[in-house]
Amino acid sequence: MGKYPKTGADAGASSDKWQIANCIDPSFSACVIAWQQEHGRHLLPWQNTRDAYRIWLSEIMLQQTQVAAVIPYYSRFLARFPDLFSLAAAPSEAVMSHWSGLGYYSRARNLHRCAQRVVEQYGGVFPATPELLAELPGIGRSTAAAIVAFSQGARAAILDANVKRVLIRVFGIEGYPSAKPVQDALWLRAQALLPHGGIEAYTQGLMDLGATLCTRSKPACDRCPLISRCVAHASDRVALLPMRKPKPAVPHKQTAMLIITDAAQVLLQLRPDSGIWGGLLSLPEVDGQIALNLAQMPDPAQFAQSVARIVAPFGSIASCQPLPSFSHGFTHFKLQVTPYRVRLARRLPAVGQSSHVWYAQSQLADAPLPAPVKKLLLALFDATGTS
Repeated sequence: MGKYPKTGADAGASSDKWQIANCIDPSFSACVIAWQQEHGRHLLPWQNTRDAYRIWLSEIMLQQTQVAAVIPYYSRFLARFPDLFSLAAAPSEAVMSHWSGLGYYSRARNLHRCAQRVVEQYGGVFPATPELLAELPGIGRSTAAAIVAFSQGARAAILDANVKRVLIRVFGIEGYPSAKPVQDALWLRAQALLPHGGIEAYTQGLMDLGATLCTRSKPACDRCPLISRCVAHASDRVALLPMRKPKPAVPHKQTAMLIITDAAQVLLQLRPDSGIWGGLLSLPEVDGQIALNLAQMPDPAQFAQSVARIVAPFGSIASCQPLPSFSHGFTHFKLQVTPYRVRLARRLPAVGQSSHVWYAQSQLADAPLPAPVKKLLLALFDATGTS
């Protein structure tokens, strides 16, 4: 194993090119390709095509999302937006509605903007080089490389989370993967390992190894084709690599959501593009300071006044009842939601605010809502069967 020296943040990036040039085994790529052809995944919906649109869509959906979760969304999305032109021409509400529940909604906004840019700047044809692709919204260096590798057979290196884990373990790379010296070393190594042929099988093989065998926990080392050259396995450090940064305590936030109903309609509010659930419809929320105090039981009169201010532009309140609270986890915090059912005694004839819309309860299943909000509303109205 002395053939594969450690490369870490403390090793410095200056000697990486020399190290890599002297530690690359030409059979590495051949091993990955042979394994992929026999044991890799071959029947995923976005495979066996050169259609850059389908490949791009799958790569964006697969960012930070498991294959099993992506497949049904991918199929529904293609049924509604079969090509780049239909996606570029679609209203943002339709795009967000078909993304609703998949999470990380900035991906959907960037997807829509990217489609429009490709139509406007490139006549609906994705640029042929990874450098130009990486300049488009939502497409980084690794995603751009995957698109050209699968759509054109171009020789370009990918480095997503799964591939990082494979390379870090096989070559015993220490340091935090997000640290720049480690990132730089990984890119140099990924580029140096590229085969001169079979790039599609090699790229897919690295992805498959990281997703199915070289997993974060409980990796199947005994079935890995790279076990004989894996530094982490030989040094009993598989569980220690990639190195993890200590996780900070997950902050908890509070909010109160108002389910304001009249007849068979519910009032929804368009969220700003930035922030959580950006660009989706959701429920109006009680102003921040009151919401922060929910766990400490805010003063009833103060809370009622805050609710009344929110509801006033839309009508007068007949009743306001709390519903069971629930929590929803995000990447960096946990949100505790307390819903309140607000029925109107009299509804004003106009909404009064362009960011709000009355939505028929019967159409909520197809509304561009965050998954927990949609689940809450569908359960509530299905259980009551009333407005």
